[in-house]
Amino acid sequence: MQQHKASFSFQCQASCSQTKARAGVFTTPHGWVETPRFMPVGTLATVKTLTPEQLKAAGSQMVLANTYHLHLQPGEDIVKQAGGLHRFMGWQGPILTDSGGFQVFSLSQLRTITEEGVMFRSPRDGRMINLTPERSIEIQNALGADVIMAFDECPPYPAERSEVEAATERTYRWLKRCIEAHARPVDQALFGIVQGGVYLDLRRAAAQSLVSLDLPGYAIGGVSVGEPAEFIHQIVEATAPYLPVDKPRYLMGVGTYREMARAIASGIDLFDCVIPTRLGRHGAALVQGERWNLKNARFREDFTPLDASCPCYGCQNFSRAYLSHLVRCKEVLGYTLLSLHNVTELIRFTQQIRAAILSDRFFTEFAHWLDTPTSAQL
Repeated sequence: MQQHKASFSFQCQASCSQTKARAGVFTTPHGWVETPRFMPVGTLATVKTLTPEQLKAAGSQMVLANTYHLHLQPGEDIVKQAGGLHRFMGWQGPILTDSGGFQVFSLSQLRTITEEGVMFRSPRDGRMINLTPERSIEIQNALGADVIMAFDECPPYPAERSEVEAATERTYRWLKRCIEAHARPVDQALFGIVQGGVYLDLRRAAAQSLVSLDLPGYAIGGVSVGEPAEFIHQIVEATAPYLPVDKPRYLMGVGTYREMARAIASGIDLFDCVIPTRLGRHGAALVQGERWNLKNARFREDFTPLDASCPCYGCQNFSRAYLSHLVRCKEVLGYTLLSLHNVTELIRFTQQIRAAILSDRFFTEFAHWLDTPTSAQL
C-alpha cells in the first residue's frame, strides 16, 4: 500500500453548520493548498497566455498539466531531463497531472479499449500508442507532479448502464494496477477516480471500492461530458458522503460558479476547468457571476474598470473600452488580460466561499448559488 502519509496531509479547519461544506489545508511537498480552491489548467505545462508570476498574482496555489499532451509533446523524457515539471514550467507550487484517460477516450474513432489498456492513433503524427495504467503512471512519475491521477475509463454521455458498469469495474481494476506501478509514493500522491456515469448506485459502489484502497485523495470524474448540469449535482451529492473526511475530494472538469458552490456544499475541496482561459481567448470575461462578451458594442465607450472590486492587473489598470479594443483588434494582450481576470475571478470565488465557511456564513452568503437553477440561469 502507498506510503503517502509522510509528505501529504489534509486538515479540515472548519465545517458549515448547515451544509457539508468545509475549509481545509492540503499539504504537498511543494506547499499547501487552502481549500476549497479552483485550480487553473496548464495542459501543455502552461496556463495559456499567463506566466507563473501572473498565476501567483491571481491567487493560484496549485495548477494542472496533462499527461497525454505532454507525452505527445515534448515527451516526458525531456521534462525529466529538465528536472521535472516544476523546473520545466517555472512553477514552484503544487502541480497535479491528469492521467490522460479523458483525452484518450474522447478519441472515439481513433482508439481501441482492451483490458490491457487503450490503443490509439496519435492525432499529431499518426503513430500507434498503447497507453496502459502502468504506462500512464510511468509517464507521470517521470513528469514529477505532486498529485498524479489514476488511469481510468471515462464513459461518454449518454451511455447504456451495461457500458458504464463495465467501464467502472475496469477503472477499479486499472487503479489497482496503477498502485502497483507507482514508483514514487512518498513524493507523489496517487488519487483514484470515481466513475459510474449518471447511475448513482454505480457511483456509490465505486466510491466504496476506491476507499478500501486507502489512497491519499479521491476524485469524482466523468462529469461535464455532456450531461445536464443538474446531474452533476446529483452525482456529487450521492458520491461525496462515501469519500473519507480526512482526504481531499476533487471534482474534475467543473469550474462554473453555481456548480462549484453546490459541490462545495456537498463537501468537495478542489476544482479545475479550462473555462477561464478559453473564454479569455474568445474575448469574454467572467464578472461577478455573469459572462460578458467584450466585443459587444456597449463596451466600446465604457471607460470604467471591468470589475472595480477585482485586484487583477487588468481591472486595476485598464478600462472596458480598452479591453474591448484589444479583443476587436485580436491583440494578444487582450487575451492575456481577460484570461488573467477570469482565473483571478474563479479563484476569488472559492476564496470567498472559504472565508465564509471559516466564519460559518457560507449558507447565508451563498444561498443564491445553492438553489436549483432554472433553464434560463444555466
